[in-house]
Amino acid sequence: MIGARRLAIVFASLIAVCIAACQPGDQPGAEYMPDMARGPAYKAFAPNQATRNGITLQRPVPGTIARGYHPFHYTRGDAEGERAGRELTNPFHPTSQVLEKGKALYETYCLVCHGEQGKGDGPIATKIPPPPSYKSERLMGFLPGRIFHVVTLGSNKMPSYAAQLSPDDRWLIITYVRDALQGMPEAAPGSPDPVPAAPAPAPGSGGSP
Repeated sequence: MIGARRLAIVFASLIAVCIAACQPGDQPGAEYMPDMARGPAYKAFAPNQATRNGITLQRPVPGTIARGYHPFHYTRGDAEGERAGRELTNPFHPTSQVLEKGKALYETYCLVCHGEQGKGDGPIATKIPPPPSYKSERLMGFLPGRIFHVVTLGSNKMPSYAAQLSPDDRWLIITYVRDALQGMPEAAPGSPDPVPAAPAPAPGSGGSP
């Protein structure tokens, strides 16, 4: 008799638990011993007793770099551009696939000012101070890292393209410009900016032949 009564009590308790766990509508049912299966969720700006300062959203620790972010430790100016030319290395080689991608990007972002052949004769070049030709002595002396510096920070009338082009896309364009438009060989890592040859003296100017 006592055993049956205990069995009935246990059975009734189980039924009560099942009924309590089945709530109508969108209300969650009661759980018994969730065993940390689901932790409490905090909103970003809600108070949080689990942190030392009581704030849920914490500042990154000093030196943290966001995933996909490429630090760029240079500022504007020719001296910084020359330093970038010495220190930055193009990660791409002028293969057919790289040049094809670089050409597509160049035609999308650069051709409008620099022109199809990089002569500074793009469709809107007459409406703004036209950019110099890639074949000019000054630009022929730019290493890939210095061109990357210009594309990243801008120069004179040219704005920065860091928001439009990822670092890899900038390097692809630079590879295409140097190989297809300038006919330049791959630059050795860390080599200094080449010094452009001095222009030949004009006839009759008294210079040596």
